[in-house]
Amino acid sequence: MRVTRIIADLPVADVQAAKGFYTGYLGLGTEEFDLGWVARYTSPDTGATLQLVSRDASAPEVPAISVSTDDVDAAYAEAQQLGYEIVHPLTTEPWGVRRFFVRAPDGTVINVVRHRD
Repeated sequence: MRVTRIIADLPVADVQAAKGFYTGYLGLGTEEFDLGWVARYTSPDTGATLQLVSRDASAPEVPAISVSTDDVDAAYAEAQQLGYEIVHPLTTEPWGVRRFFVRAPDGTVINVVRHRD
């Protein structure tokens, strides 16, 4: 798999309640998107990025990180071939990403994703 970006997915009880700390105090002032249950904030100065996640809209678990790749279908096939547990099957989500969740051998759930161009 070719990884193009890794973003931490921080579990929070309420995205809107948590937003002020991360955008104000930490300076992650650029809101890339906000779907209510997940929002991504980036520093306009440094490019540092964090996603706040209160739940997942279609998957059974909240991932620890989101890993972007340029070929999510190949990454899915490789994960299956290697025998890794698929937590959420390869899916094209209504909000425009194609993704799956895989559990690393240490138990960490990872969102492997390809964003629309």
